Amino acid sequence: MTTDDAGPADDASPAWFVARDAESPTDRIRDGAADAPEDWPALAVESGFADHEDDYYATLREATVEAARAAVDERERADDRQLLHAVRAMDDADRVANELAERVAEWAGTLFPDAGTGVDGCRDIAERDPDGPAKKRVVSLATRVADLDREADELEAFIESRAPVAAPNMAAIAGPVLAARLISLAGGLETLAKKPSGTLQVLGAEDALFAHLRGHGSSPKHGVIYTHEYVRGTRPEDRGSASRALAGKLTIAARIDHYSGDYRPELEAELDERMRTIRARAETADGGEAE
Repeated sequence: MTTDDAGPADDASPAWFVARDAESPTDRIRDGAADAPEDWPALAVESGFADHEDDYYATLREATVEAARAAVDERERADDRQLLHAVRAMDDADRVANELAERVAEWAGTLFPDAGTGVDGCRDIAERDPDGPAKKRVVSLATRVADLDREADELEAFIESRAPVAAPNMAAIAGPVLAARLISLAGGLETLAKKPSGTLQVLGAEDALFAHLRGHGSSPKHGVIYTHEYVRGTRPEDRGSASRALAGKLTIAARIDHYSGDYRPELEAELDERMRTIRARAETADGGEAE
């Protein structure tokens, strides 16, 4: 039975089965709302939408399952989810390439006296013309390593092009790859936008954090945001302050990116000013020691 059979139901009704414009029952379940519950099973039967209440509930179940499936598909295609998959794939490709490169170097060393090491060594071996079955296999494996390394580079280029679209403020402050990695670690931009800055600050340092909670280590000051120049390039005694400043701005950036999506350059300017203040401590300290 279709919504066209719904009979004399009021078009203003919030009931999901009432036909309105071009919306399907699935659309109305996803987008609709009601101020107060009504006896929709009885209304559905009265209007002719359903033959009986069991028929109504069977149709409702089918529509809600379809709505849930459509919502999941839509979510998985979202820009931030694509970044999540891309950065994980890039890291996997890079990790596997380096692991296999070690194997190639060990094996190739028994066959090629001048064999190099690492991914660069694999590129060199991949260009050789093997003259036996063992060398053929080593050259083939080295070619796979070179291909994986190339794929990692292409995934990085994809991330650098897409991150400013999915998270313009985070990409501007952290750089596209670090922004994508934070989104990936959080499980998505929406999840990241709901986290406090203290949690964002230690994303990627979960092992150290859990060890600290068990009493086996000190509390980590930072996670993957350490790779940002504002943290890595700050003297050790000021890295805690630098991490908090960066995490605070990134948290605000994540919320703006998720809820509005507009780029706000003032966030970068505010962070730059804060970092100048933090780094001025080092200059003051060095001046005091010199005196």
